[in-house]
Amino acid sequence: MIECKNITKIFNQNRHNEQIALKNINLKIKKNELTVLRGASGSGKSTLLSLIAALSRPTKGEIIVDGKRVSKMLENSTAMFRRENIGFIFQKYNLISTLNSYENIILPTIPSNPNEKELTRHVDTLLEMFSITNKKESLVKNLSGGEQQRVAIARSLINNPKIIIADEPTANLDKKLSLEFIKTMQKLKQQNRTIIIATHDPLFFNLNFCDNIIEMKDGHI
Repeated sequence: MIECKNITKIFNQNRHNEQIALKNINLKIKKNELTVLRGASGSGKSTLLSLIAALSRPTKGEIIVDGKRVSKMLENSTAMFRRENIGFIFQKYNLISTLNSYENIILPTIPSNPNEKELTRHVDTLLEMFSITNKKESLVKNLSGGEQQRVAIARSLINNPKIIIADEPTANLDKKLSLEFIKTMQKLKQQNRTIIIATHDPLFFNLNFCDNIIEMKDGHI
């Protein structure tokens, strides 16, 4: 499903402030697996996620996702690849505070111009799944932190992605909300999603439904 071959990522290459973020990373993640990238801030977790999602390119090496060589894709193809294959869950949610829950959830669908009735049904299903049906028309700035995260998760699923990528998803949550997030990830795994979570939260390190824990330090696995 996901394969990283000899990946190196260097920022500011050939300059005085050159920074080697990843060094010769080799990694395989099978379809429907839940993988945790474990490591302190600055260990390279987020950089690796961005490469897998084709948000940036490796300096050296190759990344293959679902049979596609994403590290070799042209720029105009990467946005389509992400829209069709990947759902993102961000640490700070990246919601638009002046829009309501429904409007935030449908944002990733705008380029594909979906059927409005089908889209509304899909959103209603997601709102029900995450117990926020009554927040459909609420501005996200008026939602609690847990409600905002559930809106963000619903948004990540609106295009029915094969892969869910979560970068430090519980960094801004208390323990109760973090445990609720973990339960949500278990449900998504049961739906045959491939999930990658980058975190240093110890709550993720003893999950009975986690397939891999990958330790990262100073750009190495």
